[in-house]
Amino acid sequence: MALIESFERILELERPITILGVCTNLFLLLSPIWVAFILGLMVGWAWKPKWVSFGKENHLVLTSNNSPLKEVSMSPSEDDEFSVLELDEGDSNLVNVEDLEHLFQLVEMKDGGPTWIPMMDRSNPTMSYKAWRRDPKTGPPQYRSSTVFENATPEIVRDFFWDDEFRSKWDDMLAYYKTLKECPTTGTMLVHWIRKFPFFCKDREYIIGRRIWEIGRSYYCITKGVTCSSIPRRDKPRRVDLYYSSWCIRAAVESMSGDGQLTACEVLLFHHEDMGIPWEIAKIGVKKGMWGTVKNMDTGFRAYQKERASGISLSRQAFMANINSKINPDYMRAMLVDGDDDDGNDDSSETRVDTLSEKPQGRNIPKLLILGGAIIFACTFDKGLLTKAVIFGVARRFSNVRKRL
Repeated sequence: MALIESFERILELERPITILGVCTNLFLLLSPIWVAFILGLMVGWAWKPKWVSFGKENHLVLTSNNSPLKEVSMSPSEDDEFSVLELDEGDSNLVNVEDLEHLFQLVEMKDGGPTWIPMMDRSNPTMSYKAWRRDPKTGPPQYRSSTVFENATPEIVRDFFWDDEFRSKWDDMLAYYKTLKECPTTGTMLVHWIRKFPFFCKDREYIIGRRIWEIGRSYYCITKGVTCSSIPRRDKPRRVDLYYSSWCIRAAVESMSGDGQLTACEVLLFHHEDMGIPWEIAKIGVKKGMWGTVKNMDTGFRAYQKERASGISLSRQAFMANINSKINPDYMRAMLVDGDDDDGNDDSSETRVDTLSEKPQGRNIPKLLILGGAIIFACTFDKGLLTKAVIFGVARRFSNVRKRL
């Protein structure tokens, strides 16, 4: 409006319209936007959160303990309020056989959950990736993905996902990690994570129980949120209670090259957590940010392969990944059959996977409404975990919409 009024005044006064005059009026009109932009850059450069100064130089130091769960501590920093934890009853059962049975059912598509809806099918020369989503009646959306790494063994992939020390080099959201307890017999670990977020979100804290089972030459790796009374809740970072991220690593998968060689390795991942934001908005962010996150993971994995090939010593976490509980595959298959018989219907627990369709799923909700709601919600309420895929996915979607306007 200010620009139109300026032109009207020019016409009324019968002044010649010059290029200099137009540019001056445009500058006056856009000056508030430029001021806001410059202030935003200054705030971004000046802002330095606490997590910048810790989490990268932690070193594991084992302490002796007669319990099956052995305490592990790290050199504390000024921000590290946690020392060696006292043992609780039942710590050795943080992740148990019931968790393995559940993951096994998910892998075999026998958990009886809703239909998996396809989200993505992408690949590059070193990796292929497929992803699905489903919406349970209660709880957040659940995700299933299949990642095939070319020229990889299941053992190196297993160590890579367990290695928090190396993860900090490729996962830029991991601000802090600490192994609280570990079991030298079963390989069970209790881990403390803090993940960093943009300035308008609080950092997120996880207390994770994890353990690996070996069935045949497949590795069933379970990580889930657990309780830990020894670490008090704080306002910052905010504790994430509902967290489940488990995968099955399969060996001898055929290469994408089509030469029939079984030189690839497949990872089936099942993930869900309480993000604390409207689920429809979270779905958009995850879908838009997923491929970029996966490509970054592949880059990190190739760097990990090179380091391991150079003969470097294993980190403590990678060493613990080699302590597995071995189970006979026939036992697991028998357990699955017995579960079907108990239900009285062999097909009752089958879970269907739809094929990828180019047609959009769900309601046709106005994009600007969803994007605006996502930004407002994230900046004001800040409830739960905004994963990396959500944050950067929504930002990328907003950028693309603005380019089309």
